[in-house]
Amino acid sequence: MSDAEPRSVAVIGAGPAGFSAAAELRRRGFGGRIQLLDPAGTPYDRPPLSKAYLAGGAGESLALAEESWYESNSVEVTAEAAVRIDPDSGTAVLAGGGEIQADVLLLATGGTARELPFPGAGLLHTLRSRSDADALRGRLGAGKRLVIIGAGLIGAEVAATAAAGGTAVVLIDPVPVPLVPAVGPELAAYLHSLHARSGVEPVTALPVDVVADGGALAVLLEDGSSVRADTVLAAVGMVPDTGLAEAAGLEVDDGIVVNRAGRTSHPRVFAAGDAVRRRTGDVLERRSEHWDAAVRSGQAAAAGILGQEPAEDAVPWFWTDRYGVHAEAVGAMSADGSSVERGKPGPGYVVFRIAPNGTLAGAAGVDAGNSLRAARRLIALGKPVDAAALADPAVDLRRLLRPRP
Repeated sequence: MSDAEPRSVAVIGAGPAGFSAAAELRRRGFGGRIQLLDPAGTPYDRPPLSKAYLAGGAGESLALAEESWYESNSVEVTAEAAVRIDPDSGTAVLAGGGEIQADVLLLATGGTARELPFPGAGLLHTLRSRSDADALRGRLGAGKRLVIIGAGLIGAEVAATAAAGGTAVVLIDPVPVPLVPAVGPELAAYLHSLHARSGVEPVTALPVDVVADGGALAVLLEDGSSVRADTVLAAVGMVPDTGLAEAAGLEVDDGIVVNRAGRTSHPRVFAAGDAVRRRTGDVLERRSEHWDAAVRSGQAAAAGILGQEPAEDAVPWFWTDRYGVHAEAVGAMSADGSSVERGKPGPGYVVFRIAPNGTLAGAAGVDAGNSLRAARRLIALGKPVDAAALADPAVDLRRLLRPRP
């Protein structure tokens, strides 16, 4: 394929990255054919799967766009899976035996639930898709007992949702306080404390197997004890879905390796979303598995496909909701430096991470959207910050964004 603008793009995977790539192609003026391929059909949002949708709500609100959007933007949706790609010809072979062909292929394949390495792993539920949520929802409610292995973002959110619906929940994780690298030790401790306050039983232990126990299940722990359950959910992260890329000979290293514009090792193939690792110079960055990062990755790949410059990198941001609390984090809370707290744990509480050079490296807070938005801009500016001003709830952080006279 030449460097001229392609006439057609096939997007394989219709999560936030794939959908945002299609939308960004149109926003940037691409007038060619766009095919969006996913076995689930029309793209839908994943974050509500552990919250409102799992609780029995959300419904059609899962849709990333109205059905009319696809027609008005000339985006063709095919509800099939790709089983093989040929980068040289731009062909994707479908599970049903058909093929699609395009000048450019964009892999937005996301990931699959990480499997636990023990014999009873087949007895566990996972939560990566709408069908997973549908299956789990039917196992929740008053009189039901759910054990969740993994107290990270998804595990904690499901625990909160299930407990609110009357399910007895036990949350098991080998780490005493999960999420410290993501939100810092101070906020992580507060968020984890909400479980016990809300009737969820947190257990610090290492599960080693799950076995059938009469009409129920038993989670066996390393210390020889066990926890009884009606249902067990494994929420231990994901692995990137790199199968198509590997079989096609693309460079893969715990993710599909791409440049800043989403280009893979083959000029006709781009990739975006949870399954990619970006190489910047000689550095192969860590994968990012958050919604905002997936959207921006799809947008960057769209720019790259058109030979245009992607938008500047944004300061990382993610959020989580549990027990009526909305927590957010921006930047890098695990960066070297020191922490400064604003307020007390609860609504409005923020922890800032100040780098050794005096600039703001990260911030995390609870129900503190305005403060986090200002912190994100402060991180992007990269100028030194006043620790005393950060710690004072009376100081409007937006004031710190203004140039000093």
